Amino acid sequence: MSKIGAPEKPDPWRVPVAVAQIPETGLHRDIEADQGIRSAVADVGGLREVLSAQASFDVTPKSGGRFHVAGNVRARIGQTCVVTLEEIENDIDESIDLIFAPPEQIPLMAALVDEAEESDEETPDPPEPIENGMIDLGRVATDALYLAVDPYPRKPGAVFEPMVEGPDPEDHPFAALKALKAAPKKSGPRKPKGK
Repeated sequence: MSKIGAPEKPDPWRVPVAVAQIPETGLHRDIEADQGIRSAVADVGGLREVLSAQASFDVTPKSGGRFHVAGNVRARIGQTCVVTLEEIENDIDESIDLIFAPPEQIPLMAALVDEAEESDEETPDPPEPIENGMIDLGRVATDALYLAVDPYPRKPGAVFEPMVEGPDPEDHPFAALKALKAAPKKSGPRKPKGK
């Protein structure tokens, strides 16, 4: 989501596949991001860097103009440890299992998903729309990569230990009484004037 008035960043990794060109037997596609794409993916995703990113997909036609996209995305990303602030690298290996459907089917299929949520059965994910007759495998890979990123990365063994200060001996409920007791006493009782 972008702020109102702020220009939205374009998808950093685009690999569109025309659904009209997908054979009945399906399509297998392996993709790998070059340095320019990896830099853009890091920039859009708020990562220090993306050292590698590749994905494998099987796209299979289903009834009603729908397509099943299955595969996985693998990446090595550079982040900053939230505890030590050291640079670290993390590996991502995320599976993908999506259904793409023509845009006009999305409201009906979303309603079926809503109905399934009310039952005790496992709820399927709502389908993704086929946009302009295309399925963008690069965008699918990028979305999966972003979802797999640990928002609070830690270096192995790094433990957050809050700063502990010893108690201030002057900061307790009876400190004021102690101060009064320690104050020097004035000598003798006071005699009233004029007597």
